[in-house]
This record gives sequence, structure tokens and C-alpha cells, in this order.
Amino acid sequence: MAPVLEVSGLTTVFHSRTGLVRAVQDVSFSVEAGETLAIVGESGCGKTMTALSLMRLVPMPPGEITAGTVKLAGTDLLALDEASMRRMPGSEIAMIFQEPMTALNPLLTVGRQIAEMVSLHENVSRRAANARAVEMLHQVRIPAPERRAREYPHQMSGGMRQRAMIAMALACKPKVLIADEPTTALDVTIQAQVLDLIDDLRRELGTAVVLITHDLGVVAEVADRMIVMYAGRKVEEGMTKTLFADPCHPYLQGLLASIPRFGGAENARLREIPGIVPALSALPPGCAFAPRCPAAVATCQARIPPLEPKRPGHAAACWVT
Repeated sequence: MAPVLEVSGLTTVFHSRTGLVRAVQDVSFSVEAGETLAIVGESGCGKTMTALSLMRLVPMPPGEITAGTVKLAGTDLLALDEASMRRMPGSEIAMIFQEPMTALNPLLTVGRQIAEMVSLHENVSRRAANARAVEMLHQVRIPAPERRAREYPHQMSGGMRQRAMIAMALACKPKVLIADEPTTALDVTIQAQVLDLIDDLRRELGTAVVLITHDLGVVAEVADRMIVMYAGRKVEEGMTKTLFADPCHPYLQGLLASIPRFGGAENARLREIPGIVPALSALPPGCAFAPRCPAAVATCQARIPPLEPKRPGHAAACWVT
């Protein structure tokens, strides 16, 4: 099956007083229809900036997408002018943002915002757009959707606002859905409901999902494949089950070892990765993870490792594995 989204050599930088901030460096991946791809890593590793780059939402200036292609069903989004990008059909690509309270307009009702999304991308009447808004609120399991459509974002709970964001993103049945930390700040029960909802809609609509998260528990539950990023670069990629069972890169090994487990000693100390992610404006000359890596050798300090196959369908950027 041909990928619906193909990203090649994506590079995004920011110009700052302290120097050039290399937020995303030479990132490539693809996603097929109906597949869920997770992009994981610590805060500051480039996950969200990758998502914003795909949507052409990087603030310019100070940001700049300096290289790469983002092909959606054969169309390079990075080659489009601003007007053409704004006219990109809502049936092609959509995004769920991390904080719905800041993404939703507080001055408009939720139903009107969803209806405007439909009207923008489809030639339908206002009545039909309003009916679609109510239908989408029902589809994302918001009770009393007719009443909720007349409410403003502040009148909804955090979980309902997140569902409303999902309804807006899926109103035109996009081929690709980018979900940036969709369960942040939600309690555990609502998190599970939101993830189940996205997964159900993925199966029903055949939508490809790019899930941005730092929560490996979420990844294990919903993702078919996963990409691990560190300091703006992709350091490991493969099937989720394979990477969880046998990680190659010391960074992913450290992330998995830090997860609390049932059955351990009551007072056992959680394992941690020493140090912090380096500043993206002052990256070391070799592997960015080398200063924190227990297995680092001299080569790691001097040269950036290429992403190479380690076993079928599993690649990592590491000199020692």
C-alpha cells in the first residue's frame, strides 16, 4: 500500500540571539492509511515542532523550514504558497492541538467553530454545516450534542473540549490526523476514552494517525509503529512491539527502564537517565546523547551516527549497537 504521508529530510531551525536552534534535523518517515505512527521522546526533543512543520504552522520568523519535503497524497505541502496551503481541503490533513482551551476560539460557540471548518472546505449551506457540527459532536460521544453545540469552550470540561477539537479535526474526514499530546492534563479515565475514540475513528474512517507523545504507555496501547526522537533527530524506528521488546538505542533502553512496574520492591528507586537534553543551539559534535550514554565510546563523541537497519524493519542511529 502506498503511504498517504511521506516526509523526507525535514529540517526546521530557529534564529535566536544565542545562535541557530536546530529544532528538527533531517527527519524522514511515512504513514499508510489506517496506520498509527507514534513520535516519542522527552520534552524538547523536536516532536511538536515536527508536527507543526508538517502543518506549515512554524512561526516565521524566527522559525524556518530549511529543507525537506512533506508529500500528502503526492502533493508537497512545503512547495505550496500560503494561499494554496490555506485552501488545502480539510479532507486531506488535520491536527488536534495539545491544549484545546487555547486552540478553540473563546468568543464563538463550539458548534459554530466546527460548522465554519466544514463551510471553509466544503460547498454546503450553513444549515448543512450546522447539522454536520451536531453530528460530529454526537460521533465523538458528547452527550446532548444539540445543546453542547450552542455552548462556548469555557462551559465545557477539559475532556469535552478535547473531544470538540477531535470533532473539528475530523469534520471533513481527513486522510491524515496529527494528534499532539491529545491526553495532556486529562485524568486517566478521560485519557483512555479520548484514545479509544481516536482509535475507533481511525478504524471507521481509515485515517492515518501521527501521534505525538511522551507517554510510552499510550504508545504501547495504540501505535502500530514508533519513532524515537532525541535533540531534533530520529534515533530509532520500528514496529512498536519490536522496539518495546528489544530496543537498540541506549536512549530508548533508558526510557523503557524508567517506567514504573508492578511487582517491584516497595521502596525501589526508579531508574533515570542522567543529565538533560542538550540545548539545540549548542549541540555536541558527535551523537547528542553521548554525554548521557553509559555505553558511549570515543567515536560517539566525534561523529554523528547514521540511522541504519539493525534487524528487519528496525533501524537505529548508534555506533555501539
